[in-house]
Amino acid sequence: MRSFRRFTLPLLALAFSVPGALAQEGGNSKEMEAALAAGFKASFMCSDHFISRMSASDIDRNDLTGIYRDYQKAFDKLTGAQIDETKKTVSVAYANNMPPRLAAFRPGFGCALLPVGADAGAIAFLPSFKGWSVPGGDDRGSAIGSNVTVTLRSEEAERLELAIDAVFDEQTYGEGNKTSAVVVVRDGQIVAERYARGITHETPQRTWSVAKSITATIIGAAKRQGLVSLDYPAVISEWNRGVDPRRAITLKNLLQMSSGLDSGIDGSRTDRIYFGGASVLDEAATNALETKPGTRFKYSNDDTLIAMRALREAMKNDDAFHRFPYEKVLHKIGATHTTMETDWNGDFISSSQVWTTARDLARIGQLYLQNGRWGSEQILPDDWAQFVRTKGPAQPADGPSYGAQFWIMDDAAGIPEGTYYMAGNRGQFVVIVPSMNTVIVRRGFDSIGGDRFKINQFSRDVLLALQAASDSRQAVVDARAAEDAAIEAEIAALIQSEKARSDKAKQNIRNKVLKKYGRM
Repeated sequence: MRSFRRFTLPLLALAFSVPGALAQEGGNSKEMEAALAAGFKASFMCSDHFISRMSASDIDRNDLTGIYRDYQKAFDKLTGAQIDETKKTVSVAYANNMPPRLAAFRPGFGCALLPVGADAGAIAFLPSFKGWSVPGGDDRGSAIGSNVTVTLRSEEAERLELAIDAVFDEQTYGEGNKTSAVVVVRDGQIVAERYARGITHETPQRTWSVAKSITATIIGAAKRQGLVSLDYPAVISEWNRGVDPRRAITLKNLLQMSSGLDSGIDGSRTDRIYFGGASVLDEAATNALETKPGTRFKYSNDDTLIAMRALREAMKNDDAFHRFPYEKVLHKIGATHTTMETDWNGDFISSSQVWTTARDLARIGQLYLQNGRWGSEQILPDDWAQFVRTKGPAQPADGPSYGAQFWIMDDAAGIPEGTYYMAGNRGQFVVIVPSMNTVIVRRGFDSIGGDRFKINQFSRDVLLALQAASDSRQAVVDARAAEDAAIEAEIAALIQSEKARSDKAKQNIRNKVLKKYGRM
């Protein structure tokens, strides 16, 4: 079994974390803007190079283009990144009096971004596996496992071609959208798949907030094993002391985005963690309570981060915790091209920093279609799919409803009831349609702040095409059944009119009629 190298940060190393005065999201000094822009570049280049194996040109046109507009000015001033293939690091200089921003890759942990001010000596403190390995076996293309061969149903493939062409034209579903991958699964089988922008079926991309749904999936597996409870308060030790009112927050509150915590004006911006290299504990766990838990919906990365931190504390074993997503969920369903990244302190940044392929996301969607069951094993509680797609007590003021780390597609005309989905920045979507036993995956590198990908429209077009294929197939079946009935009636009438009595005579009549209809 793999083991996790335990580490304890000395007081000197603690100085590398972002100080409390800088821990609040909000306005940045020019120095911090430059540091965050450099951290953005170092982080993405590290993950794209060492996890995704993208070319330098693809990294530049995909992940380093269309970035946050408030970073663009500082980003444009940066010089090139330094990639060390031996140490598996990427460094980006940004100031004469500060160390470069540094991201370091470790198998199974992806790339961790060191805090602002940390130098290369801090890499020794990063968590890592010993003897990390990924299950072998060829990926033969099925969304439900590598042991199933893909067979495109010609009817579905033909009907879907128009929508699939349109999703790559950078216009139909949003001006300037940059689609990189589409996978459509029907009845557990891939019926459409296409890639662009240097991405293939084995190229992981950052999930952005689709990672939140993956977090819910991992927590669901932990709940099935009795490791966590949704309703037990004081989910982390930091909140379970003195008069701290945050002890009232439950795991269910966190999953439903109703913790009541202050997460700034925009809870989807956690830049100090994502690009500043701060730890989850330094940032997400320090927010004050501003409303009663369970009474207000506020989309917040911090809620997801604390939910995963709660699992870590509940397990009380870092080695088991870091292996859990892979060994208990991902690798069981064949999602072997997925990497979950952590901060320098070993907490998964699973509100955004998961790198995975379109097929692996399709596998996760298929797991939900199968109510958490994969083969002969029940991985998630049998009611978990129902839980994540059920509206929480507090809901967004407008737009789609929210379940538990999943969105509910109840704001789209023509979409079957019960459809729910994962969604992430830059156009990452996994749509799950139980009524049609379908999963739709769309990946992209859409510009942040640009025209949003019209996932409702695309999903509707895909589902209409699939329904048309089903109707066409059913029409053929119905026509055949009608013709069968007509043949049998004609045979019976001839037998009666010709007064055929012997089996041979009756068979001759049958053969004559079948030949007439081209059945012989």
